[in-house]
Amino acid sequence: MRKHVLIVLALGALIAVSVVGIATAAGGETPVTVKVGNLELTANGGFSPKALSKTKQTPIELKVSGEVKEADGSHPPAIREVILEADKAGQVHLKGIPTCKSGQLQATDTTAAEKACKPALIGSGQATAQVAFAEQKPINVNSKILVFNGGEKGGKATMFIHAFFANPISGAIVTTVTITKHKHGRFGTLAVAKIPQITGGSGSITKFNLNIKKNVAGHNPISSTCQDGKLKVHVLGKFEDGTKAETEVIRACTPKG
Repeated sequence: MRKHVLIVLALGALIAVSVVGIATAAGGETPVTVKVGNLELTANGGFSPKALSKTKQTPIELKVSGEVKEADGSHPPAIREVILEADKAGQVHLKGIPTCKSGQLQATDTTAAEKACKPALIGSGQATAQVAFAEQKPINVNSKILVFNGGEKGGKATMFIHAFFANPISGAIVTTVTITKHKHGRFGTLAVAKIPQITGGSGSITKFNLNIKKNVAGHNPISSTCQDGKLKVHVLGKFEDGTKAETEVIRACTPKG
């Protein structure tokens, strides 16, 4: 089992950024690169404002980025599922924001997806996927990332993350992120992201940057308090090759009021 916080920051934050970012991207730290076996990961991120009320939920804008590669240049494994327990100080607010359905995003390019669900757009960024077919040199393909509100119902919130990869491969990838309340000690939110295969399992996300808006149609998708100067998240990532990455992350925040 590969255990390190940056495994999920560099691979999973793309998929579940709305929750993990609250606890892992705090403080605007400079980029950090680590090695886990043959795997090299670089992660960076931050949110604003950095000073948060002790008692009142403060809307935040979130930015994260990451890169993953194998030291020997080989193709890295693809992540298929991310499970997160997030600090109860952070909250996700999707009620009141226009919604989008998964069916509106399937088999669409970036322009069509944005046109179909523009009012529900809560974030965007860029991603690079590396595709490695048998007996061929790996190739990199780029895509814009669009994050849409899927709505809230029965105590469950949903987000859809859309990416469309063009030449030399072509196709849309829509990841579903399910968010529910989760009382477990310090944690208060559970998020589960199911990541579809890219080109039948031959593709892996290797680089990304993503920004979640602070204000969407007068509403704030993400907010947090800072009660004791720290925020915490537990992360479990499951990879295509059977590897599991599990850790807890603590980051500082500045309480005020």
